[in-house]
Amino acid sequence: MYWYNGELIEDERISLGIDDIGLLYGATLFTTLRIYQQSLDHPLTHWQEHLQRLHSSLQVFQWSDPDWQRIRQGSEKLSLLYPVLRITIFADGREWIKGRFLPEDLHLRQERGIIGWVIDNPAWQRVLGEHKTGNYLTPWLASQTAQKKGAKEAILVDRVGNWLETSTGNLWGWKDNCWYSPLLTADILPGIGRSALIGWLKKQNISLQENLWTPEFVRTLEGIAYSNSLVEIIPFNSILGWDLQINTAIYRQVLPDLQQYFSSQLEDNK
Repeated sequence: MYWYNGELIEDERISLGIDDIGLLYGATLFTTLRIYQQSLDHPLTHWQEHLQRLHSSLQVFQWSDPDWQRIRQGSEKLSLLYPVLRITIFADGREWIKGRFLPEDLHLRQERGIIGWVIDNPAWQRVLGEHKTGNYLTPWLASQTAQKKGAKEAILVDRVGNWLETSTGNLWGWKDNCWYSPLLTADILPGIGRSALIGWLKKQNISLQENLWTPEFVRTLEGIAYSNSLVEIIPFNSILGWDLQINTAIYRQVLPDLQQYFSSQLEDNK
């Protein structure tokens, strides 16, 4: 079941014209959000922030605005069935909303951590990295390659090897009683979860620095994690091909700094 162009449709296929530029060139924008407690207005859902990011990109691309009320209507209907929604906007303003479920092993990933893999081809650059476009080939290729190598998540780098983000989220590092996040560049998507967590850390007076993640800097980190609007926070327990001294034992002490943001919001909105 999905929502397309003002209609709720029960089917596993969508009908697009063979000359649709969304199909031909990936000329779409999208955002993926987790619906907390089946409510678009729950503070952790970040409904307005997701819409604002879409709106900002639409303005940059000079594309037609969608019917925002229809997007709200379709999202409300699907949020009763799915905890995760992907909202896609076509260049002419059509909307397509599809739902999915959370990973079955999400709790284990959050608790035990995952294996990461750093892409070995710096030429794999994300298209218009600061926008979430339908041309998502690079992250998808990176994710598929990582899984073939036995990892759960890929880490994207720039042309000189600096770490940018993962194939689905933003990076976090810990050392010397301070959290670190890669400095936003045109190659990094400004994640909504990232912004919320930065605001939370500042509010709690927890040390945070945004900096360039050179290979030399990465090797000094004691812990590395990533975040997105769907999975919240997931630590890495190892990075394939990198001799990193990740101190997995420290996660029990430092991850609550970030996890508390989610638990406090859930507690306040019972």
